[in-house]
Amino acid sequence: MPSAELVYLDHAATTPIDPRVVEAMLPYLRGGFGNPSSRYQLGMEALQALSSARATMAQLLNAAKPPEIIFTSCDSESDNLAIRGVAQALRARGRHIVTSTIEHHAVSHTCQQLQRDEGYEITQVPVDAHGLVDPADVAAALRPDTVLISIIYANNEMGAIQPLAEIGAIAHARGVPFHTDAVQAVGHIPVDVQALDVDLLSLSGHKFHAPKGVGALYVRDGVPCRPLQTGGGQEFGLRAGTENVPYIVGLAAALRLACEELSAEIPRLTGLRDRLVDNVLAEIPDSFLTGHPQQRLPGLASFVFAGIDGEAAQLHLDMRGIACSTGSACASGEDSASPVLLAMGVDPRLALSALRFSFGRGTTEAHIDRLLAVLPGIVARLREMSPTYKSVH
Repeated sequence: MPSAELVYLDHAATTPIDPRVVEAMLPYLRGGFGNPSSRYQLGMEALQALSSARATMAQLLNAAKPPEIIFTSCDSESDNLAIRGVAQALRARGRHIVTSTIEHHAVSHTCQQLQRDEGYEITQVPVDAHGLVDPADVAAALRPDTVLISIIYANNEMGAIQPLAEIGAIAHARGVPFHTDAVQAVGHIPVDVQALDVDLLSLSGHKFHAPKGVGALYVRDGVPCRPLQTGGGQEFGLRAGTENVPYIVGLAAALRLACEELSAEIPRLTGLRDRLVDNVLAEIPDSFLTGHPQQRLPGLASFVFAGIDGEAAQLHLDMRGIACSTGSACASGEDSASPVLLAMGVDPRLALSALRFSFGRGTTEAHIDRLLAVLPGIVARLREMSPTYKSVH
């Protein structure tokens, strides 16, 4: 876990491994090291652990059967397998993909490469000022040659939660497979693949207190998908390579813990989030919440502050023992402003001031108090040095 001195408010980037997850993994890091493809006792024990983890994941996500869960190394691999796998499998039907303007790079860059190198056409549906996709725009974008819809469930930068069930109904009325990158949602809000009406769903363990390096892709039975890597035929032919049994066990344990604690964590984190939002907006002039005020992740608050640079504010917070994210890949120049915020209509200069605070199992009211004690002063000092802010005031 992070040190007692550090206020860690960047759980959307990664989470510390829960000690209970480590305990679940230890037997398979020590004596239970067998290869699950080996047909002797040590291998069969590993296979049993793998099968049990798969069944747990399927149950918690409400998949129809365990083989619909394919274990991967991370969400990016899961996104690639979903998008490339379906696009290749349905290539004879068409080369058109519908996605949104606020996707994670694992989706957007994959689609861009398919467009550039393989002749696919990509339609990006817009979002409103709160970062929400209108299902009617998805419906309008569909064509006879559309082979896939991919819409993020909860955005990683500003936390808006998309109306997936409505989009799923549209997709299936038109016979188009529907994928969602749910990396920020799984373990933080209820995720039921049947209720969401999705065909493919990507997730990554390090977002909910499992180790880095393990993820999964739900693939509804019957959805055509080709493997990205071939070899021994593991993961029902969709992902060759010896399975990482200890990490897969940890993934299932972490998701089980997250789901068991969800009913208590959602209101707790929502309370911390709303307290932070209310105080920041009240105490810091010209500060703005990004994303929908209610239809958002319980443990994520994201802001822009007129007249400051987000990375400068991040560094000042870091010097005071508070870790957060800028929500943008780079800090200088309009070209580096977050594409997500720009897609929502945020002014490019204002988008460069973005800060994202995301909470987890160890976040407390005292952590929010420490942030609120220093953030207004940091913003004020940065504004004093900002000729842009002075010129508009």
